[in-house]
Amino acid sequence: MSLNTNRLIDEKSPYLLQHAHNPVDWFPWSQEAFDKAEREQKLILVSIGYATCHWCHVMERESFEDIETAAYLNKNFIAIKVDREERPDVDQVFMDALHALGEQGGWPLNMFATPDGRPFTGGTYFPPKPMYGRQSFRQILENLQFYWQKEKEKIHDTAEQLTTYLKRAPAPQPLDEPLPQWDCVEKTIQAYRQVFDHEDGGFALQRPNKFPPSMGLQLLLRYHLRTGNPSDLYMVELTLEKMRNGGIYDQVGGGLCRYSTDYRWLVPHFEKMLYDNALFAQVALECYQVTRNPFYKEIAEDIFHYIKRDMLAEGAGFCSAEDADSEGLEGLFYLWTADEFKKTVQKDYSDVLANYWNVTLEGNFEGKNILNVSQPSKILSKQLGLDENECQSIIKSARSKLLDVRAQRIRPLKDDKVLVSWNALMISSFAQAARILDNDEYGITATNALAFIEGNLINQNGRLLRRYRDGDAKFPAYLSDYAQLGLACLDIYAWNYEPQYILKAHHWANEINRLFLNPDGAYFETGFDAEKVLVRKADGHDGVEPSGNTSTALLFLKLASFGMGSRFLSDSERILHSFSLHLHQAGVNFSAMLSALIWARKGGVEVVVSGDESKSETKEALQWVRQTFLPEVVVAFIPSDDPDPVSQQIPIAEGRASSDEQLLIHVCQGQLCHAPVYDLANRIARSTIAVVDAMVQRGAIKGEELTTLGQLRDQSTQMVQMCETYQQDQATESE
Repeated sequence: MSLNTNRLIDEKSPYLLQHAHNPVDWFPWSQEAFDKAEREQKLILVSIGYATCHWCHVMERESFEDIETAAYLNKNFIAIKVDREERPDVDQVFMDALHALGEQGGWPLNMFATPDGRPFTGGTYFPPKPMYGRQSFRQILENLQFYWQKEKEKIHDTAEQLTTYLKRAPAPQPLDEPLPQWDCVEKTIQAYRQVFDHEDGGFALQRPNKFPPSMGLQLLLRYHLRTGNPSDLYMVELTLEKMRNGGIYDQVGGGLCRYSTDYRWLVPHFEKMLYDNALFAQVALECYQVTRNPFYKEIAEDIFHYIKRDMLAEGAGFCSAEDADSEGLEGLFYLWTADEFKKTVQKDYSDVLANYWNVTLEGNFEGKNILNVSQPSKILSKQLGLDENECQSIIKSARSKLLDVRAQRIRPLKDDKVLVSWNALMISSFAQAARILDNDEYGITATNALAFIEGNLINQNGRLLRRYRDGDAKFPAYLSDYAQLGLACLDIYAWNYEPQYILKAHHWANEINRLFLNPDGAYFETGFDAEKVLVRKADGHDGVEPSGNTSTALLFLKLASFGMGSRFLSDSERILHSFSLHLHQAGVNFSAMLSALIWARKGGVEVVVSGDESKSETKEALQWVRQTFLPEVVVAFIPSDDPDPVSQQIPIAEGRASSDEQLLIHVCQGQLCHAPVYDLANRIARSTIAVVDAMVQRGAIKGEELTTLGQLRDQSTQMVQMCETYQQDQATESE
């Protein structure tokens, strides 16, 4: 092994390849590394990070590229590098170990283990010299080597105690009580209200940083739909506005950065992650459905433009992330001096645009400027003496010029590996946009990405794999990969109504029960056929994406509503039962699962539409269900010219086809269907009555809300009567 090349050179992970030329004699996570450690009785360093991690880069430059540090590490330790995005199972075990030691987690994660792989101590970033109240990395290595030589049994005892503790936490088990009650949702909403930042939006949860709270915002929208409380919608709208206009959002090229280091959303860690942008687009689309404010539509469309321009992998799949660093400096690619900015934008408007994007001579970040919108475009239009449309045209032109100039700079690294769960989130986002915005191009992007996964990330045995890069697919996929891919298939169906996508979702759901099932509780994150790590986890809290158990519960609830099997309903409820204590005690960390709980408690509503898609009445009905915010509703469509195949593939469609090409709509809940209706107004009225009655029956509505909904029900009843009278009159005239 040469000094300038180590074993990582044969890997596909961009993160591992970043370290392939370190003088450290790195191993990938492998049996070879553990065998060598056992044979030579050396401690193991497990160093975990990801390609776009800023502090990972810093530690590499300071320590892993240092010849003397590397020589000491090579002599006394076995060093293993892990890409946390490829191996979240390994990352979770060692992160849990660090938390058990009372330390705050993060990346890089540097954990030390005994030769047999049991962790006993560790930390995150270690500086090259003592600073920040921390020992230097070299001091850590020397101290551990000293104790390994002098106190070996104590290290083994610590490792055994820590391992026992980690294994003592089994998968959450269902409680002997009903489905978690509404109070855990209400308690979580109240918690969000208490920590809401009324000035800058978002929530004071992780001082001093602010992370995109997309899953929490989606929960707030669902709660707002239930109660009509304007304060919950206000929290969503203010947060979306402040994030879109802040430095956390790339004002030139589009796309959301990982998180903000301040409460104003001004100074981000500049890396852009696929999952953040997928979830941000989804909540923007839902907010657009609720408010019809085009601002939220524009947020989603801007993100999609960025993704299609910069983040497509091999023309179809989606790349994972873009780095924060370029030329060794964080954020350099995104920063502007006042002079650079004014030379680039239209000279007649340079001062006004500089004010609009908060560009100053002194800058707001290390002497340069992070662009952020400091005032509404309406104020800018007044300053320019132009109407709103003309002003928007000037802003668009300025963005284009800035983007062209920025394209000449050295770009940050693009992590171009394709991860299934992250891709599935973005597929869902594009499919939802295709449905809500009536834009088939978005739907084609979604189906192409799904086809890419199906063509490249399923092995000859039908096993879904986690990662694809450079022609290589590897690692058995995790619970989140399967569940989110199933949900993506259902989102595509909701756009194009092709039954094959429900069947695909059904297949992945069955695979979940084959590979990840825990009959006594929450589903395991790894399949029974995967590599056995120290602990087989079953988790439900929100991380950077919805947990595998959350996505599984939601997938199962939707499939049950389509009539694909009663087992799915009981399996979803078992998941929710298993996390009941967590939902009551720490709901803010389980926002996505609480959204699934709302579905379970309200009970899904099934709508079956049958008719001639070329007729205006059918188009109007489908458009209404596509564009209305109905998060606990599934819709099946039976075209009048091809009803039998659909009925055969989607159980709730059986026997509900229109026989005379007229629009026919069934609204059902819990296997109980109301009489079909033949026109849009009648359908809307009847569906409203059905939903109101079901909500009241289930106790989802109480107090003053009953009065308002009672009035709505009365109005809908009157509409039904008017429609029935009209239909009778029409029938009489035809006779």
